[in-house]
Amino acid sequence: MNGPFPPHDPGHVPVMLAEVMEYLAPHDGGRYVDGTFGGGGYARAILAACDCQLWGIDRDPAAIARGAALAPAFPDARGGGSRLHLLHGGFADMADLLAGDGVTTVDGIVLDLGVSSYQIDEAERGFSFRMDGPLDMRMNDTGPTAADVVNTLPESELADIIYHYGEERLSRRVARAIVAARAEAPLLRTSQLADVVRSVVRPDRSGIDPATRTFQGLRIHVNDELGQITRVLEQAPRLLAPGGRLVVVSFHSLEDRLVKQAMSRAAGRMPAPSRHDPRAMTARAAPADFRLLTGRPIRPGDEETRRNPRARSARLRAMECIAPSSIPASEPAE
Repeated sequence: MNGPFPPHDPGHVPVMLAEVMEYLAPHDGGRYVDGTFGGGGYARAILAACDCQLWGIDRDPAAIARGAALAPAFPDARGGGSRLHLLHGGFADMADLLAGDGVTTVDGIVLDLGVSSYQIDEAERGFSFRMDGPLDMRMNDTGPTAADVVNTLPESELADIIYHYGEERLSRRVARAIVAARAEAPLLRTSQLADVVRSVVRPDRSGIDPATRTFQGLRIHVNDELGQITRVLEQAPRLLAPGGRLVVVSFHSLEDRLVKQAMSRAAGRMPAPSRHDPRAMTARAAPADFRLLTGRPIRPGDEETRRNPRARSARLRAMECIAPSSIPASEPAE
């Protein structure tokens, strides 16, 4: 089955596909998880590369429907059915979702964090400030929408969301403008919100649309993205069999920081406590259960960023399990 990757859906361009495949290193007989199935780009390549089983997880019902259409392309010669198994749910529930399918250990997990191309390109999903659509931004079809957030939260809470999750330094100015605008009429469309943000945030030399950071902050809040990432990074290492690998592609510093910290802890690379910290009196170096495969994050090449500008901010980190994991189940993220 080894050979060129099969053509992917032109509506979805998997970011850093060659690098993901290199670090995941799928093999015959392996069991793998694509925890952010999306358009199935990684899943398709993994299943085509070797005779393996793959579980695709996504909380977006549309992604699961796309996967169902893809499943017949990868029949399971031994057990019948397909080698692609689809699980509807958030990757923060990965361990429970897999256990429900009788899977407790796997040989590799790949995560592509953030919003998918499908979600951005579908105006009715409300993720994009470039197309007019309902101000939704939900990755699934439950819970409060972005419109609920911008029309109901106090100005101070809006400012905190936009500052902490969107990394917008003018967050208080943006929040003030949103509150003033909604006093005239509810903000229900992406174009309305984008215009409000652009009225108080001017373009800078980066060329990034002034609405980018505000939309990012609201999207992360609506979908609890950082909480979801924290929880999956606690579970994923404990699911890996010895030799198993975790490969994560992130797209902004908030995500990458969580990934870096989680992998560093697993590999025993976190800084020692200060000598003034009581923990330093009892801390002892324990053998690490994992080794880092990427000392620094891997970035996409120039050719890829030319073909797919959305890849320009991507960072890939990977680690490998070298022993049965002993990471405590409740270890908090730093």
